[in-house]
Amino acid sequence: MNLQRKIFLITFVGMIVVVGFLSLQPRNDFPSGKAGAEIEFLIQDGELGSSIATNLENKGVIKSAAKFVEEFTKDRKAQGISAGSHSIETNIPVKTAIAQLLDPKRLNNLLVVKEGSTISDVLGLLRSNEHISKTDTSYASVKSLFPNSTKSLEGSLFPAHYSFEDNISIANALNMMVAKANTEYEKTGLFVGYKKYKPFELLTIASMVQIEGDPASFAKVARVIYNRLEIGMPLQLNSTVQYAANLRGKITLSNKATKLNSPYNTYKYLGLPPTPIANPSLKAIEATLKPISGDWLYFITVAPRDTRFTKDFAEFSDWNTEFNNNVAAGKFK
Repeated sequence: MNLQRKIFLITFVGMIVVVGFLSLQPRNDFPSGKAGAEIEFLIQDGELGSSIATNLENKGVIKSAAKFVEEFTKDRKAQGISAGSHSIETNIPVKTAIAQLLDPKRLNNLLVVKEGSTISDVLGLLRSNEHISKTDTSYASVKSLFPNSTKSLEGSLFPAHYSFEDNISIANALNMMVAKANTEYEKTGLFVGYKKYKPFELLTIASMVQIEGDPASFAKVARVIYNRLEIGMPLQLNSTVQYAANLRGKITLSNKATKLNSPYNTYKYLGLPPTPIANPSLKAIEATLKPISGDWLYFITVAPRDTRFTKDFAEFSDWNTEFNNNVAAGKFK
C-alpha cells in the first residue's frame, strides 16, 4: 500500500512538471528549435520598430508583432539593428529574431564604415562595391549634418555596418549614413553643445580626438585640445596636417610638412580646422562632451599603448626624444 502511494505521488509530481513546462511557452511566440526556411528581410532606413515587427509577422518570421515590440523596447541592444537586407529564419522566437537581426554576418551586401574613416575612404568603399549603382554616382544633393556650417560630408557619415539593396545610388547610401549619424549623435547630447562650443565645432574636435587618441585616452586628448584653445595656443596636431597632406597613418611628421599652406595646418593657423578630419566614434564624441579635468597642454604616444600627458614642455621634449628612439628601434611596426 505504501509503494502504491509513492508511485502515485511520483506520477502526480511528474504531471505537474509537464503541465508547468507547457505553461511556460508563450502563446504569442514561436517555440525554439523549430525554425523554418531562411528568407531575405529588408529594413528601410529610419524604419520604426513597430513597422519592423509588423513586417516580421507578415513574413512568418515571428508569431506576434506585439511581442516583438515588447522585447525590442526592453532590449537596449535591439536599438542597434541596422537598415538593409538581412538573412533571417522563419518560425522563430522573438528573441532569436532580434539576435539574428543584430548579427552582422547575416547582413547582405555588407559595407563597413570604420571609426576614423574619411569621406574619401567611404566613397572608395561604395565605388568598389558591386551592389552600388555604377550609373547613378552623383552625391552633390547629400547634405552634411551641419549644412549651414559646411558642405563637406566629413564627419557626417556614421561609422557602422551597412547593408544596401542592390543597385542603390551613392547618394542614397550616403544619406542613410548621415541619417544614422543624426540619430546616434543626438543621443549623446552633441546638438545641445558644450560650454561655448557649438555642435559643429564639437564634431570637429571629436574627429581629432578620434585620430589622436585611443578610447582609453580620448577624454584626456579632448582636455588638451580645450586647454590649448582656451589660451590661444596653436593646436599643433599632426593628424590635421596628415589629413591635408594625405599622409594619414604615418607615425612621424616632417618639419617641412608643418609648414604646409593649408587651413588644416594647425601648426600654422590658430583655432580649429575648417571641417572635421574623420568620422568620429560615439566614444570620441562622448569624451569631447565630457573631457576629464586636467591642466595638460602636451601629449605624446611614446610607445604603443603608452600615451603620456603633461603641462611641462621640457618633460614633453624628453618624451619626444624617447619617442624618436622607439621609432628608430622599430617599436611602432
